[in-house]
Amino acid sequence: MSDAVYLDQIQQLVELQKVDDEIFAVRQELEAAPRQLEDLERRFAAVEARRARVLDKLSHLQEQKKRLSLEIDDDSARIKKSKNKLMQVENTREYHAMMREMDSMEKINRTREEEKLTLLEELQLQESTLAECEQEHGALKAELDAARAGLDARLAQAREQLDGLNRKRVTVSKAIPRPVFMRYEFIRKRLEHPVIVAVREGVCSGCNIAVPPQAFIDLQRGQQIQSCPNCQRLIFWCEHFAGEQPAAAAPAKAAPAEIPGEVPAP
Repeated sequence: MSDAVYLDQIQQLVELQKVDDEIFAVRQELEAAPRQLEDLERRFAAVEARRARVLDKLSHLQEQKKRLSLEIDDDSARIKKSKNKLMQVENTREYHAMMREMDSMEKINRTREEEKLTLLEELQLQESTLAECEQEHGALKAELDAARAGLDARLAQAREQLDGLNRKRVTVSKAIPRPVFMRYEFIRKRLEHPVIVAVREGVCSGCNIAVPPQAFIDLQRGQQIQSCPNCQRLIFWCEHFAGEQPAAAAPAKAAPAEIPGEVPAP
């Protein structure tokens, strides 16, 4: 294969890879958009559940507060009534009995007052928690409503973009010799994106492993399309295309399949 033919074929493959990069990004968008909405819905449901728990606790605390207030008022009325009766006591024995009863009621009342203070502190804490929940609940609801409203348009735009890219891919692939294109497709169906990557300073940018010295020398000669011995992606020497910005590779889906041999010039 002549240098010119080799470089032309590599350039064609790189152009195809650019289209596949865009397709890959759009497909990720199509997958990510519904997941992002589901994540928002889960977060919103969790905040709603926490908010409901706080409201239930506040309701219970308010009932306790009301009960304690009534009991304190009742005890205060009884103590006042007992004090009035104390003035009418005619003997010491009855006087001391009433005093003991009043002491007991006052002690109970003090306990209830302390319980009420603790209750009021807990009420204040729960009201503060509720305020935080309401703020988060409102913000998430607005975000969720916007995401729901925009999801269909977002997906429709991505699908339209994907259709255009698929048409562009057909056009770009027609410029590539059939054997070379089939080799590209064979790799694409078996490995994670991307298919063709640059070798920089002797290291494959697809798997970040050094290419064997002899393979690197052959790659620099630019006479045959080669694959990385480790990850099986198609490779080219970055110095042949100083202006290219090759894509970074993701980890392979499975162990690399055996790739067909080098493709001679058509």
